[in-house]
Amino acid sequence: MKHRDRRVQALVAALALVMIAVTAYALTGRDEQASAARQAEIAAKGRQVMPFDLERTTHRFTTSATGGVQTVTSDDPADTGQVALIREHLTKEAERFGRGDYGDPASIHGGRMPGLRDLEQGHDRITIGYAELPAGATITYTTTDPSLVKALHAWFDAQVTDHGRHAEHG
Repeated sequence: MKHRDRRVQALVAALALVMIAVTAYALTGRDEQASAARQAEIAAKGRQVMPFDLERTTHRFTTSATGGVQTVTSDDPADTGQVALIREHLTKEAERFGRGDYGDPASIHGGRMPGLRDLEQGHDRITIGYAELPAGATITYTTTDPSLVKALHAWFDAQVTDHGRHAEHG
C-alpha cells in the first residue's frame, strides 16, 4: 500500500510540474505576442511623429550617473536624406523637451509611459543638449536630481522595450 501511495504522489507531482511548465510556456508566448503587437503599434505611431524611416535608423539610449544620451543614427551614414531628417527631428525635440513638452513621446508611447510625467514636471532641473554626429544626432539629458535620473532611466528603458529592434541600450 505504501509503495502505491508513493507512486501516486510521484505521479501527482509530475503532473503538477507539467502543468506549471505548460502554463509558463503559454504565458511566455502570450507576453511575446503582446510585446510584438505593442512594438508594431509603436512603430505605426512613430511614423506619424518621426520623419525618418525606423527601418533605416537606430535609436540608442545610453544611461549615465547624471541622466543619459539618446542617439539616433542612419544605418547608412551616406544616406544624407535620413541624416537630415534625424537632425531636424532631434533639434525640435531637444527644444520641446527643454520646455517640458514631451507630447511627441506621449503620443507614441502613451501618457502613462514610465518616467514621462516626472520629466515634464522636472524639466527645469534637466539640462538638454543637442549635438550632431556624422550619421545623425544626439540629445543629452543631465540633472543632479536623483529622482529625475531615475525617471530618465525608466523612460529610456521604456523606449528600448517599445521600439524593439529599432532601439537598443547604449
